[in-house]
Amino acid sequence: MVELPAGPSFLEYLVRERPDLLPAGSVPAAPEGISGGVPHATTIVSLAFEGGVVVAGDRRATIGNVIASRHIEKVFPTDRYSVVGIAGSAGIAMDIARLFQVELEHYEKIEGTLLSLDGKANRLASMVRGNLGMAMQGMAAVPVFAGYDELRGVGRLFSFDVTGGRYEELEHHSIGSGSVFARGALKKLWKPGLSREDGVKVAVEAIFDAADDDSATGGPDPLRQLWPVVYSVDAGGTSRVPDDTLAEISATIIRQRSIAGREA
Repeated sequence: MVELPAGPSFLEYLVRERPDLLPAGSVPAAPEGISGGVPHATTIVSLAFEGGVVVAGDRRATIGNVIASRHIEKVFPTDRYSVVGIAGSAGIAMDIARLFQVELEHYEKIEGTLLSLDGKANRLASMVRGNLGMAMQGMAAVPVFAGYDELRGVGRLFSFDVTGGRYEELEHHSIGSGSVFARGALKKLWKPGLSREDGVKVAVEAIFDAADDDSATGGPDPLRQLWPVVYSVDAGGTSRVPDDTLAEISATIIRQRSIAGREA
């Protein structure tokens, strides 16, 4: 008979009973240089709008200078009021995201209520810290976490470092290889009081700019009908932006830049 977890944390139960099932615990010690052959996920952008947050990720994964996948999804809903975006070693990052989803679902079932947004961010920080050994071997996985804080009535953004450090971002944030270019776009395009629709447009344009200068970031792809994965979170909950909406936004960006006729 399987022993049930004694408390509300599924993560603590795994650490105690089955550490081999944790993302880092399931990966053997990496020989030197192996990180070069592991798919990496990039780029994630996040921003606050009036009453909520938007998180968007491109669809490309790379191994060195080779495109490993054009269809990867890097942004996941974690519960009704939060989402997580991942960058870094794709397999480990996805395992962390899935375990985080289970952790929040388990807490809600045991306690009968949602964990606070700060509590969710702290749980995710613990998971990132648990992967520190693999990160030191070149297989880091770093998320962006965003959600709607029901207590404060606002959307909030959190970033992390590989040691599990947790930092709240007040306006916008970006991670991944294209983050420096996306962040430049966000600084120019973001403004206080954005509507949800304008927030989505800003996120897509930031991904577009990142893809323009970073070969590891995949921009909107009309040929293959591939668009960034974009989620918004507000008082109404978590929702994914439909592909047809993203196609319209992408077409507008391409048309505007074509009319401008600027190479750079």
